[in-house]
Order: sequence, then C-alpha cells, then structure tokens
Amino acid sequence: MKLEGKVALITGAANGIGLATAERFLREGAAVMCADIDRAALDTALAALDSPKVASIAVDVTDEDQVAAMVKATVEKFGRLDIFVANAGIEGKVGNIAGSSVDNFDRVMAVNVRGVWLGLKYAMPALKDSGGGSILITSSGAGVKGSAGLAPYNTSKHAVIGLMRCAALEGAEHNIRVNTVNPGSIETRMMRSIEEGFVPGGGESFKEQLKAVTPLGRYGLPEEIAAMMVFLASDDASYCTGSVYMVDGGNAT
Repeated sequence: MKLEGKVALITGAANGIGLATAERFLREGAAVMCADIDRAALDTALAALDSPKVASIAVDVTDEDQVAAMVKATVEKFGRLDIFVANAGIEGKVGNIAGSSVDNFDRVMAVNVRGVWLGLKYAMPALKDSGGGSILITSSGAGVKGSAGLAPYNTSKHAVIGLMRCAALEGAEHNIRVNTVNPGSIETRMMRSIEEGFVPGGGESFKEQLKAVTPLGRYGLPEEIAAMMVFLASDDASYCTGSVYMVDGGNAT
C-alpha cells in the first residue's frame, strides 16, 4: 500500500494510461479524483473502478476556470492533494509540417502544453498546503526525439519536459517533486489513431513495423506505465525530481 492516505488527481483518467493509473493508485491505498473532458467515459470508468475512494469531474484542461475548479473540488472532496498526474493529452493529426493546419497545431499545444501549465499553476499551491507531494507529467518517447509527420505532438511533449524542469526547481523548497513519465508505444486508443494516421486502413502493418524496431519487441501496456507512476508518486522516490523516466521498451537507446 505505497500510497495509503494519499490523495491523487489524475487528468485524462477516463481511459488508457490515466484509467490504469487510477486503478493502480486505488489498489495502493490512495483516494483518487478522476478528471476527463468526456463525462460519459468518466461515468463508465467510475463504474468499473467501483470504489468509495474515487470521484470524478468533467474538465477541459485548456480552460483556466475549469482547471481551478478541478483542483478545488479535489481538496473539498478529499481534504488535501498529495499527487497530481497531468496525463490529459491528444495526438493531433498525422501530416508533414508544410501540409498541416494551424488549427491542428494550436489544438495540440493547447491541450498538451497549456493544459499541463494550468494544472501546475493550480495544483502546486494545493500540494504546498499539504506539505509537499509528487507531480507526474505524461510526456512521451516523442518528447526526446523527432518523428516525421507528428511535429505538433512531438513539440508538445518536448515542451512539457521543459515545464517539468522549471516546476521541479520551483517546487523543491516546498517538498514538491516533479518528473515526467515518457511512454513509448502503448496499447491505447491514441496509438490506434496514430497507426491509422500513418497507414490509413493498414494500421496493423504500421504497428508491426513499430514493434520490429522496439528492442523488447512489443508494445507496452497501460499498467506498465501505471507501475512507474506509483513509484514516482510514492515515498520510494523521495529523492527523485526534475527527471525524465522512459518506459518505452528500449526505443530511446
């Protein structure tokens, strides 16, 4: 029970990595506020989690008022905030830079970067009030390298590493640790979308190509990312801050 007595807030919690993290946090003893833009998916997730220690709130992470209300609701519901997982993100459309739209770039940056920045802005004071805690930002393997056809997404995932490093320095005096978790190819809806974006109608063949260039020879599972989240959220990682944690099957090597 590595998180017994802790309160966590997770964005993008209705499915994929966010939902797997919520489930694992609950098993480790935490109370969890699940936030997502999709109310219906949140309701389905809560029914599956089936715990008195979980609550939910619908939020658009690009909206300042909604993010402020999300943090406030978490503290009001559970009395404090110890862990913030800034996990909400979108992949955008696959396409080269010259042929991509400004709207696509702006939307990806709004969700993936502005959304994280707003989360930090309102979660950090709440963690300070609790005597410190842990912030985890979901970056990506795309946050440490380039990918032709995914410039907005890669750019956003590089950017949140910069945000993490700034927040780690600002949070240190308040015992707030900040790190990024960088998944590689994971079995999620997002990867299905990216596969189809690169090879319309042939996503499975693109998946096989990605598996072939991954040293461990497979996609990861959301639960494997959640395991890293638990470590970094717990006191086992009490001296870990300002760092990038790859969970990518060896693709960054």
